[in-house]
Amino acid sequence: MPAQPKPQYITDDQGNRVSVVLPVDQYQELIEDLEDLATVAERRDEETVSHDDLIKSLKADGKL
Repeated sequence: MPAQPKPQYITDDQGNRVSVVLPVDQYQELIEDLEDLATVAERRDEETVSHDDLIKSLKADGKL
């Protein structure tokens, strides 16, 4: 795993952190993670399907 670059902070006149600068690829990874978490949260009440049932369904639909 590559080393994580350290974020750079922008501060106000009192030295309080008000913004952060990240490399674009790291920012994009964070956005993707947030989108994935939002999807998981939206779908948490959906009925689950066992792996075996999923395979059977995919085979019946001709997708496997």
